[in-house]
Amino acid sequence: MTDVDLRSYKKIGAMLKQQLIDGVYKVGERLPPERDLAEQINVSRTVIREAIIMLELEDLVSVRKGSGVYVTALPKAMAQNDDNYEYSDVGPFELLQARQLLESSIAEFAAIQANRNDILRLKDILNRERITLEQNAEDYSEDEEFHTAIAEMTQNEVLLNMQKELWKYRNNPMWKGLHLHIRDHKYRQIWLKDHEAILTSIQRKDPALAKKAMWQHLENVKQKLFELSDVEDPNFDGFLFNVNPVVVGLEQH
Repeated sequence: MTDVDLRSYKKIGAMLKQQLIDGVYKVGERLPPERDLAEQINVSRTVIREAIIMLELEDLVSVRKGSGVYVTALPKAMAQNDDNYEYSDVGPFELLQARQLLESSIAEFAAIQANRNDILRLKDILNRERITLEQNAEDYSEDEEFHTAIAEMTQNEVLLNMQKELWKYRNNPMWKGLHLHIRDHKYRQIWLKDHEAILTSIQRKDPALAKKAMWQHLENVKQKLFELSDVEDPNFDGFLFNVNPVVVGLEQH
């Protein structure tokens, strides 16, 4: 099955729901391994993960630590073309990939535009971010403020609005569903170090380095979510992405 229209996680989720309705999988049964589903439907494993999270949010499946994904309920019959999903419910991987493409270019441009006040502002945000992490507060406001400040350095309203729109998607059910199972937030220390590297590159007014630092930061975010969500790991306490389906490199400048 290679129809491009079926590559969206929402389309794959709808397909799996229809299989539940058709009795392909019954309540209590374990879904096939992720790799098998991906090969069967000819999509990446990440798309399968996002489809599973969609089903979990609808209380149709549950993820069992070190075991797999099990059917817990059957959906009601769907129309042939089920298109009832909000556009804002983009998958976490889709969101991170879009941010990676956009914000790396924003950082590149910001490094050219940055002035002394911009640098002082970024340093102030990072200081407040350190305090937040030391207090173990589940507050991501400085994280968003840091990225927004960099977009504002471009002095381009279109880029700024695009960046802000992407961040709004972090409040959707798919993103919240991803983090619902992640209890340990120590990994956020990695983001702080990444932010420091981005600041350094902008302070040096090195656009190539700034682009690479931002790209690597969002790649690290993806990698850590993969690590925290390995279903096959007996210590699993997360969800989504146990492997990176896309390996993207930046040319050295």
